[in-house]
Amino acid sequence: MRLNITIGGKAGQGINKVSQILSNVLAKYGYFTFNYRDYQSLIRGGHNFNTLSISDEPIESHDAKIDILVALDERTIKTHKQSLKKNGITILGDQFKNLGRNQNVALAGSLTKALGIPLEILEKEIQEQFKESAEAIKATEKGFESEKKLHHLKKLKNSPTILSGSQAIAIGAINSGLQLYVAYPMTPATNAMHELAKFQKPTTDNRQPTTDIIVFQAENEIAAASMAIGASFAGKKVMTGTSGGGFDLMGETLSLQGISEIPLTVYLAQRAGPGTGVPTYTAQADLDVALRSGHGEFPRIVVAPGNPIETIEKTSEALFLAEKFKTLSIILSDKHLAESEFSSTLKPAKTPKFKIDRPIPGKDLVKNSSYESDEHGNTTESYTLTEQNVNKRIQKYKDIKEYIQNNFEMIKTHGNKKSKNLIIGWGSTSGAIKDAIKNLDAKFLQVLYCKPLSPQIKKEIENANKVILVECNATGQLGRLIREKTGIKIHNRLLKYNGRPFHSDELKNLLIPMLK
Repeated sequence: MRLNITIGGKAGQGINKVSQILSNVLAKYGYFTFNYRDYQSLIRGGHNFNTLSISDEPIESHDAKIDILVALDERTIKTHKQSLKKNGITILGDQFKNLGRNQNVALAGSLTKALGIPLEILEKEIQEQFKESAEAIKATEKGFESEKKLHHLKKLKNSPTILSGSQAIAIGAINSGLQLYVAYPMTPATNAMHELAKFQKPTTDNRQPTTDIIVFQAENEIAAASMAIGASFAGKKVMTGTSGGGFDLMGETLSLQGISEIPLTVYLAQRAGPGTGVPTYTAQADLDVALRSGHGEFPRIVVAPGNPIETIEKTSEALFLAEKFKTLSIILSDKHLAESEFSSTLKPAKTPKFKIDRPIPGKDLVKNSSYESDEHGNTTESYTLTEQNVNKRIQKYKDIKEYIQNNFEMIKTHGNKKSKNLIIGWGSTSGAIKDAIKNLDAKFLQVLYCKPLSPQIKKEIENANKVILVECNATGQLGRLIREKTGIKIHNRLLKYNGRPFHSDELKNLLIPMLK
């Protein structure tokens, strides 16, 4: 069973609230949801919409075709009427416009009735969310009474938890004992900063544990990266984060990390570019820059989770590895992963715990600089020491690769594990691929570590009869990386680069003829 509800209107009309209420209701009723947010770079007006996908089994994507359209304005109807299925319905927000701010809870009532969920489940959710809930309850009842029961969802025994990618970044970082997050706001990385700020003393959310973390907004991305590496030098667990344009500005500091070997973890949330690009939309176009940003040759780790559970795990791994190997770790996400809301019953793997066990200024005499140095930290221009230091940095990369291979998941396979049809992808696109290949003769190879790259990838490709690359960029950046490391060029490619992610039904229709 799978249903898709699109809720559309102008920025500022509370579209997110409708989908949030309904998602919580569905989770308590035992259903899995995936909530996709599509919004313009506007505070008021324009056209925004959420597509909420519902299933009785885990899902990580949304469909192009919809079953129910909730329209808070006329533009929503014009934009989405062609996506409405033949037996689909439209619920108009205007019928509740006299309810003011309670219009959204009335619409949640209409949707709850249409899905066949009892009113009391919704009313309990409203009471939990609103302190003064009497008027909201009345609005909920009015919305419930206005609609017919179209579906008959039965209560399931699942108890999924709903998380966004941004919330998962915060959880993974807190699990690892993060002490400082310093950043300058840039969509879509900003929400991770907001989520981490909830953990500060005093907490803004009583349900969150109190921690010693400090979240600081720097004046720009250059300052953020510099502050982060400075605090790491002082012995703190630190992370910084940004999107593409801000990451460009951090490049010099990344190179400083390479030679100083001060641990640094960077959260890079991609959006459509170059330049300012399409700032509130998604892309997987920054893999190249994540792999190579910063001058000179030095080791780094680039990890790309595909859902919030993986994001919790890989964030913790990135922080752990940065400290263990005194290196640069980059967590690669994007708008689609960062701002979509996933539900899951899975639990993240155990967090790799670590302590700061290197010499710390104030306790030891420590010298670091951007110059090539001898073993005591003294600047040198010796060609023998320069060559030795370069060799040590290259060897470090080999040590990192061996350690990750032995301790962490570098790839995952999904679907028909015996299939000779191999689909390769990474990051947020993995959700649509996993949903699209259900009931297809295909195996999906999900790449989690882009650097180092798993040697198993070459074996999987060599054992397949047909290989298809799926990415949300125009040049197939993962495919190019695989060719660089294995010598194998993937000719069959499905690339999407209009700022929007793949729909699972759209992707399935594209894959079927390619798999024949």
